[in-house]
Order: sequence, then structure tokens, then C-alpha cells
Amino acid sequence: MTSSILPETRTPSRKKPLNWRRIGAWVLVAVAVAVTIAPFYWMLRTALSSNGALASNSGNLLPAEFSWGAFKRVLGLQTTEEAIAEGGSGAAINFWLYLRNSIVFATVTTVAQVFFSAMAAYAFARLRWPGRNKVFGLFLTTMMVPPIFTALPNFLMIKNLGLLNTMAGMTLPFLFMTPFAIFFLRQFFLGMSREVEEAAMLDGAKHLRIFFQIVLPNAAAPIATLALLTFIGQWNEYFWPLLVGQDESVRVLTVGLSVFKSQSPQGALDWSGLMAGTLVAALPIFILFIAFGKKVVNSIGFSGIK
Repeated sequence: MTSSILPETRTPSRKKPLNWRRIGAWVLVAVAVAVTIAPFYWMLRTALSSNGALASNSGNLLPAEFSWGAFKRVLGLQTTEEAIAEGGSGAAINFWLYLRNSIVFATVTTVAQVFFSAMAAYAFARLRWPGRNKVFGLFLTTMMVPPIFTALPNFLMIKNLGLLNTMAGMTLPFLFMTPFAIFFLRQFFLGMSREVEEAAMLDGAKHLRIFFQIVLPNAAAPIATLALLTFIGQWNEYFWPLLVGQDESVRVLTVGLSVFKSQSPQGALDWSGLMAGTLVAALPIFILFIAFGKKVVNSIGFSGIK
């Protein structure tokens, strides 16, 4: 019996047609990234330039007469004579004091705000009391009130308490819960399993113990995300510290940079120094995003523990 071996037939490979939608999407992403990064690059280029050469090299993409002088002026490593010689304004900025005040202001308000918001969110999600949903809905409506409307009442309260130009006066209006933080954590608490809490109640645990020993450890990821977002918002706060903290001893970085900009003994702005100060002030936020950016993205759309 003879068997014939047929040659293997191969179908010619067809090239996949170009997906123009996908290419267009990548082009849009690349343009968006470039538009986002361009201002930061221009800030860095200006900070590394000499003030005297900026006007004559305004269109150059590279630093004009490369110099670290702007960063030295901001960090207080230059004398007034050296700053004026390099085209600076000669104005001083107490960077380390402002940095300390910004860290204290942002840290204190973040810790207190996240803690009280977590307690309020637990009360709205787990405790049963009359009118709970109505109160929660009424509380959420305050998100539509612009912060500028509450600035004057808060200022009068701080003034009457004698807390102007103090760190307590700057932090007091931000210490308690916010509607967004409560809504953010409440959604997570509603998705958590009740079995462990019910077992703890059968063992005689009260709500306070359940909150600290069960709820908070299981909510570490969303709480860390909320803390990071709150810290960034408080770090960038400008209007309220400007309104309450006029004294240099409690001045934060955002206000300090504004004062540095307004001080121009030579009649011209120190653009290199201002851009250097802005970059140094934004550096902690960049570090936080690099360290915890992935956690923020992964926790924004959480649905709770099943």
C-alpha cells in the first residue's frame, strides 16, 4: 500500500492593515504629554539661565548662559552683591523657613482632615441613625459652595480668636472633614464585608474599637490615596495663608514666592530666581507622585473588599 505525502501548503501571510484610529490615539497622547511637559521644561530652562541673557535669547530652547546662580539665590547660598552681579533682583527669600512652614501646615491639616473624614465616613456607612441619608445628601451639597464664600467668615472668626499670624489660625479651618473626603471613604466602607465586624460585635467590641482595629487597617490603601491628594492640595494652598499669615514667621512657600516676585529693587523681575524657586517648591510633590502615583491610580476606582 503506497501512501502519498502531500506537500504542506502554507497560506500567504497577510499584513495587518494599519489601524489609523490607534495611531491617531497615540499621536493625541504624545501631543498631550508634550503640552504638559513643555511648561516644566521652560521653567527649568529659565531657572538655569542668566537673567541678563534671557532677553537676548528668548527664543532659544537651551539655557541662556548656563548658571546655577538662580538656585543658589533661592537656597540662600548667594550674597546680595553676587545676586545683583548675576542679574538678580537682590531680594532675599527665607526658603528653609518657608519650607518648614509649608511642611507643618500641609502635614497637620492632612492628618487631621483625613482622620476626622474617616470617622464621619464610617458613621455614614455603618451606623444606623435617623435621617442619615438626608444629612449625607445635605452635607454633599456643600461641595457646590465656592471656598471664597467661606473665606470672610473664617477670617473674622480667626481674627476674633486672636489667631492671626499664627500656625493655629492657618490650620484651624482645614482640620475637620470635607465632603469629598467623606464621600471618597464612605464608598469604600460600604463595600467592605460586614462579617468581621459582626463577629467582633458578638465578642463585645464597640464601634470605636471596630473602627480602629478593623476598619482602618483594611482601608489603608484609600486612606493613603486620600492623604496624598489632601497633602498636595494643602501644599498648593495660597489664598488662605496669604490672608491669615502675613508675618514672615508663619509664611509658607507659595506666599513666599509671591513676595519674592514683588521685591524688585532693580526694577526688573528675577525670572531665573522665580522659576528656580517654583521648581524647588514643586519638588516634594514630584517626589510624592513618583513614590505613590501608582497607588493613587489603582485606588481611585476601588470598589471595596469583597
